[in-house]
Amino acid sequence: MEVACVVGARPNFMKVAPLLRAMRGRPEFTPTLIHTGQHYDANLSDVFFEQLDMPRPDVHLEVGSGSHAVQTARVLERMEEVLLTGPRGSGSYDWLVVVGDVNSTLAATLAAAKLHIPVAHVEAGLRSFDRTRPEEINRIMTDSVAELLLVSE
Repeated sequence: MEVACVVGARPNFMKVAPLLRAMRGRPEFTPTLIHTGQHYDANLSDVFFEQLDMPRPDVHLEVGSGSHAVQTARVLERMEEVLLTGPRGSGSYDWLVVVGDVNSTLAATLAAAKLHIPVAHVEAGLRSFDRTRPEEINRIMTDSVAELLLVSE
């Protein structure tokens, strides 16, 4: 099963690391790590990869900073291209795993859903009930589209 795991911000690495290790230890899973680069600092990223014993990303979207709209649009556009190409150019993914509530989470979810790729959301169901916060909007929308909701608390 081809599984794309998307990370966009530093806290996402800690949550995806054990999932990647588990999948890499099972022959039925072939995970691909996609780093959107929403929050990117080479020094901090290197520390996470080393300390969490994580592989380097297979794909880096290099989205960078920008407004919520700009980041979301860049991730949506670049994720669509990656998802259409598929793992190692072989076609589509079977699942997309997203984490948390950053703009990358929502954009990757939308890209996958529009291509009929099921989405699993790690940290689903968390709510602040403050709709003035962009992260709350991202949580609500991601949960409403995801096929599999994985709660953390």
